[in-house]
Amino acid sequence: MSGTLNKVMLIGHTGDEVKMHYFEGGNCIGRFPLATNDSYVNKSTGERVNTTEWHNIVVRNKAAEICEKYLNKGDKIYIEGRLKTRKWQDDQGKDRYSTEIQCTDFTFLTPKNENQPSGPVVQNTPQVNTSAADPQSVSSASPDTEEDDLPF
Repeated sequence: MSGTLNKVMLIGHTGDEVKMHYFEGGNCIGRFPLATNDSYVNKSTGERVNTTEWHNIVVRNKAAEICEKYLNKGDKIYIEGRLKTRKWQDDQGKDRYSTEIQCTDFTFLTPKNENQPSGPVVQNTPQVNTSAADPQSVSSASPDTEEDDLPF
């Protein structure tokens, strides 16, 4: 193979809201942490060990705006992208490095109704049933008038 490949695919849960940064000219980027989990059994103790890996996700422009609007902390998302390491200097002038996932594609995996609290949904259901029952009780109170109007 003559080429190289820099591709990352992750499914995880967001660790925070999307933090937006806007630039002159209308461009923007959004950043958020993504947690992926792994578990294995420790052979010496037989204990199940769970580990969490945190990834720094970066989305750009329209994709960033979509993520900011629809992603909440804890939502499950599929991310495709590439690794990018940035070099920067801290307050003491020391070189620091950050590895990020530059997102090229994503799919929201948390259903819409999971983001909403269950309280209002439960409250709306009885109200709808009650209002639907009132017309039925009125029509069932006078069944003779409905039967007389039938053409057969």
